[in-house]
Amino acid sequence: MPVPVPQQRAEAAAEASHGADLTLLVIEDDPAGTFTVPELPAAAGTRVRIRTARNLTEAGRLLTDDVDCILLDLALPTGSETRASGTGDAAGPDGLATLQHVLRIAPGHAVLALTAQDDTALAAEAVRVGAQDYLFRDELDGRLLSRAIRYAVERKRADAAQLRLTESALRAQENARLERGLLPTPLLEGSDLRFAARYRPGRSRALLGGDFYDTVRTPDGTVHAMIGDVCGHGPDEAALGVELRIAWRALTLAGLCGDELLSTLQQVLEHERESEEIFATLCTVDIAPDGRRAGLCLAGHPAPLIARQGRAAHLLPYEDGGPALGLLPRARWPRRQVELGGTWSLMMYTDGLIEGRVGPVGTQRLGQDGMVAMINRQLAEGLAGEDLLEAAVAQVRELNGGELTDDVAVLLLDRDQNAVRRRPPDGERGRNVLRPRTANPARAQRPPL
Repeated sequence: MPVPVPQQRAEAAAEASHGADLTLLVIEDDPAGTFTVPELPAAAGTRVRIRTARNLTEAGRLLTDDVDCILLDLALPTGSETRASGTGDAAGPDGLATLQHVLRIAPGHAVLALTAQDDTALAAEAVRVGAQDYLFRDELDGRLLSRAIRYAVERKRADAAQLRLTESALRAQENARLERGLLPTPLLEGSDLRFAARYRPGRSRALLGGDFYDTVRTPDGTVHAMIGDVCGHGPDEAALGVELRIAWRALTLAGLCGDELLSTLQQVLEHERESEEIFATLCTVDIAPDGRRAGLCLAGHPAPLIARQGRAAHLLPYEDGGPALGLLPRARWPRRQVELGGTWSLMMYTDGLIEGRVGPVGTQRLGQDGMVAMINRQLAEGLAGEDLLEAAVAQVRELNGGELTDDVAVLLLDRDQNAVRRRPPDGERGRNVLRPRTANPARAQRPPL
């Protein structure tokens, strides 16, 4: 029967903070009785305690969390333990089979291989297999063994730390790839609007939470923006948020809008959710090609905030909103017409931005009124775009006294009427124009570069 790998023991040995004293487990079986562990000198006040096991079964019992290093005699006979675990046939020499068995049951411990002086090839192979170092039996003395034990323990710790760093770097790279794939890329080519967004999941080390957003421009020039929030904070809610975002983009590009779009999204949610208690709030905005008007639909979601030129920021009307998706089977979501004006900024957000706590003892919520006041102060300081969103999320965290427990998504669209007037006509955007040197209209040419 294979010997089980002691996972908890391995983790404890690799991560526990060791004191000044070290413990050595010697695994050897010398029938002639010629091998003895030399007396180990105390170096800088450090003592080495020694335990001795005559076989692998006894070693398994003595391999406790306080063992720092193992000295394994490669001449130890291969017993039933290694044959039962399946390492004996594939390991080659008996010494390596025994070593592989020890490495398997003690993955978090430093291991020193002990061999005869004339077997340097086996000693080198032992290090390649996984031992931290090797020692020759005939040259062993107390000072050499003491130094080898400390070297092996420190090397094992360094190897474990390097492994954690490598795994962390690989995980960060994979997270970045996943984040690029899961978070949307706005499709706004040809639009006069500027886009900015911030996303912060509430779960520790999570890529995404239940919040989601997207922005696309359809062929008729209309810009559609959406932000939503699936109730809950787990991976299932995050996955459902991604599904709803992708469905919204596909339906929007297919020409659906307003109540028809939200009704279809509700069908998607009802089909994909894990339980009937799951629902999602949603806010959609469709901005006319001239950028001066918009249609607003609210499905149980907080109303967007708008800041117009020369006026304080305030919330858009939200009295006509419908219920959250997934609550009522045949719900309706009226579309409200909103006048935006020439120059404006429209901020859409999830409730994680307004539910952070404020006050000296953190008993009150920031709320929508507090958020509007905060944004107005930041606008008065001249913040806009990415800087405005970064400052808003940072101040909400500061007022909360630390990280927010809920997911936060914020999306900002703005339009500068003066900048729009300075732009060339649609037919000339993205290309240079060669002016003719002659005044003869017949010879005038404007080839694109």
